[in-house]
Amino acid sequence: MILTVTPNPAVDHTIQFDEPLTTDVVHRTDDAVFTAGGKGINVAKYTTALGVDATASGFLGGHFGQLIHDRLADEDVAADFVGIDSNTRLNTTVLATDGEYKLNHNGPHIDAADVDELVSTVEANDPDMLHIGGSLPPGMPLSAIDRLADAGDWETAIDTGGETLTELDADYFICKPNESELADATGRPVETTEEAIVAARELRECGFEYVLASLGGDGAVLVGPDGALSAPALDVDVADTVGAGDALLSGFLAGRERNMNDADALRLGVRTAAHIVSVSGTYASDLGQVLFSETPVEVVSED
Repeated sequence: MILTVTPNPAVDHTIQFDEPLTTDVVHRTDDAVFTAGGKGINVAKYTTALGVDATASGFLGGHFGQLIHDRLADEDVAADFVGIDSNTRLNTTVLATDGEYKLNHNGPHIDAADVDELVSTVEANDPDMLHIGGSLPPGMPLSAIDRLADAGDWETAIDTGGETLTELDADYFICKPNESELADATGRPVETTEEAIVAARELRECGFEYVLASLGGDGAVLVGPDGALSAPALDVDVADTVGAGDALLSGFLAGRERNMNDADALRLGVRTAAHIVSVSGTYASDLGQVLFSETPVEVVSED
């Protein structure tokens, strides 16, 4: 079982305009989507849709927290959250003809008692794989991530900011940086697949068995104990990039849960990401079809 922890979840509000955004103009649209968001929540949704037993956890509070709880129930995603008095945040993505705009709240304040309860919740679930993803809310120290990873005999996947990755002390199964996070973590340029592999190898030495780096339109690289693999992104019509990296990691983790080798798990991750970016919002509907997709994904060994 995979337990995902989203310390700072959000309602993802996605709205689309068929025009460029300009100042001093009231833009109106009927195209709006509200979904349960946050890296760990996305991973729980996607892995569940891929047929893997998963539960979402983290902190929830207020009306937005209830909306997330209800949306997860609607998608048959198991949940075991820690309730807090403050409101869960709202993150808005605006899709317009002149670009994509992201407006995110910082999130509610978390105190030491909340962290203690989250650790107890993780221990009670006793997962095979613990996934910790996203930003930390105000008041939650970075040491809490190591504490969650070390609280039991499980493997831990981590997806946080680039510089944060090098400040962790526990041993982790996998981390999932994007291009900029990989560059921030290593201080290396990451403009080509080759440079990404060099940087991922360096980051792996910080205590990660695997480094899975998402490279946007250039696909992904996976560096692990058996070497480095790369895979190009699939050619699809991109509607929304929110959740793309989470989908890549979800496919890989689901593949490993299904006893796939590294190459096949990476293929499943790329197919999952391609499906998610082809729809607006972070809905996992019809994601199960990815398991039966025969779309070829070329995985290249870089050693």
